[in-house]
Amino acid sequence: MFDLGWTELLLIGIVALIVVGPKDLPGMFRAVGNFVGKAKGMAREFSRAMNEAADDAGVSDVTNTLKKASNPMNSALDEVKKATSFTEQTMNSGKPKDGKSTLSPERQAQADKIRQKAAEKATERLAAEAAKETDVKTANKQAPAKQAPAKKTAPKKTATKKSTAARTSGKPATAPRKPAKKAAPRKPAAKKTAEGDA
Repeated sequence: MFDLGWTELLLIGIVALIVVGPKDLPGMFRAVGNFVGKAKGMAREFSRAMNEAADDAGVSDVTNTLKKASNPMNSALDEVKKATSFTEQTMNSGKPKDGKSTLSPERQAQADKIRQKAAEKATERLAAEAAKETDVKTANKQAPAKQAPAKKTAPKKTATKKSTAARTSGKPATAPRKPAKKAAPRKPAAKKTAEGDA
């Protein structure tokens, strides 16, 4: 309401002590406190009456709509909170806080079985995920760095010899090519006669 610090209050107290006097100071503070209390009560009652009149006129619906339009993210979060509170209420509806179930014994047994199976499946899944992670970690630690397989290269062609002059000058050397050897014609095998065999 009023922005008064400790120094201002101390100054007001000293002035009141000098002006009113120490004998009448507690009575004056009591009267001021009653006045401030009545003023706050009247302000509270006035604001309550104004809120009731606004609710009767439908102003609160308009203000809620404007708030939702001005900040759609908060309105979406509010809807999510409502949905989660609804699901929590429905999930906890079978087990009240006092520990007594409102379900019939058959339905309670079925609900307990479902909860037990869900818990077993969840622990199995978590164990499988943990085992998979440890397998991957151990495989990464144990496996040496894979070397790339040696590439097969085509057989190298025999290069022509370069002369020393060509090497130093940077010009390619042209060596005379030797003609390829021709294969000698095959002689037909000599026919052996029957006489030569005997």
